[in-house]
Amino acid sequence: MVNASNIWQRSQGWVLSLPFQVFLLISLCMLILWTLYFSTYPPVHDTLHETRHHTLTVACH
Repeated sequence: MVNASNIWQRSQGWVLSLPFQVFLLISLCMLILWTLYFSTYPPVHDTLHETRHHTLTVACH
């Protein structure tokens, strides 16, 4: 029989592990960059316009 506290301890150990934390950090950074680079909100788009073209070679016109 599986004990509920044993499942909780194993899942807690997995979530708190360094590889999982690194994965979460990288995913969050990628999500933020994606949101900023492909934003259609004018102040954000105008601010990152040149950076977007130079780093991603993305045409937006």
